Amino acid sequence: MKWVISIVLLMIFASLGSALYYMMKDKGNSSKMVHSLMLRIGLSIALFLGILIAHYFGFIEATGIKVGTN
Repeated sequence: MKWVISIVLLMIFASLGSALYYMMKDKGNSSKMVHSLMLRIGLSIALFLGILIAHYFGFIEATGIKVGTN
């Protein structure tokens, strides 16, 4: 599961980098930057939902850090 999360995070950063490249190269004349950013948002949502589902089915476990206790 760690590898899947790492790969998706790398894909998110690659999509963000390509959006930056298209922003600098095209000067706003094409929609490639928008598509790259939409892909990044989709990957981020899929990663978040994947982590929630993996936790629900027991593929990953919580760290045991207590939140809000003294």
